[in-house]
Amino acid sequence: MENQVIVSDYSQMDRILKEERQYILNICKKIKAGCNVLLIQKSILRDATNEMALHFLAKMKILVVQDIERTDVEFICRTLGCRPVASLDHFLPEHLASAALVEEIPMGTSKIVKITGMVSTAKTVSVCVRGSNKLVLEEAGRSIHDALCVIRCLVKTRALIAGGGAPETEVALRLMEYSQTLSGMEAYCVRGFADAMEVIPYTLAENAGLNPISVVTELRKRHANGEKTAGINVRKGTITDILEENVVQPLLVSTSAIQLASETVRSILKIDDILNVLR
Repeated sequence: MENQVIVSDYSQMDRILKEERQYILNICKKIKAGCNVLLIQKSILRDATNEMALHFLAKMKILVVQDIERTDVEFICRTLGCRPVASLDHFLPEHLASAALVEEIPMGTSKIVKITGMVSTAKTVSVCVRGSNKLVLEEAGRSIHDALCVIRCLVKTRALIAGGGAPETEVALRLMEYSQTLSGMEAYCVRGFADAMEVIPYTLAENAGLNPISVVTELRKRHANGEKTAGINVRKGTITDILEENVVQPLLVSTSAIQLASETVRSILKIDDILNVLR
């Protein structure tokens, strides 16, 4: 890396080109002996291939798929049942995969590589998102990611609770009642935790264009009267029984948020002093 070779003689230049050609040709012959489709990861340092190598591979009827993102390599290997190979010494049959057909099909203004008939039994799915511009694609990607996260939460903890700020308001109300049975610093901390829980319905009302103070006050009143499933109905702009509106959320979302917030507060409280070092 970061070395220079200065060639001042034409004969030396011809020799370098000849040796380079032979070196690349030997690599291509070793690849041909093992596969006919080559997937190459995008290099962050330099080009992963050169024109001469692509020329030899094309003459050998080897399909080359270039510039695969590093984050996609693991998914592709898991789908096809192969392993990443960093050196020709590891270019072994047990590291390769087998498929019935690899084809390049047009998709709008671009093209995608479609692989079918894999021997692997891996349960993976590829989703192709199409849109009119980059903004639409990014928004669709975020929506799919959110949906997958919801499914993941339901798989890990199979339970649904009311949404619309109902569980946070109920927890805040019960914590406020519990704080009245305590005294001193403990009561103050529990009451502060209860106030923090009301930030979620407050923010929800604010994002919906409602008056957050009046909405949270009404929501607190309804829960105090025993309506545990009362939540903020964004569509109607009022407080309703949120379960009747089929607005639910995974239980794991709320429990994880409370757990992570509690661990963060505990970590901060463990800090005794902060030293400001001036240089």
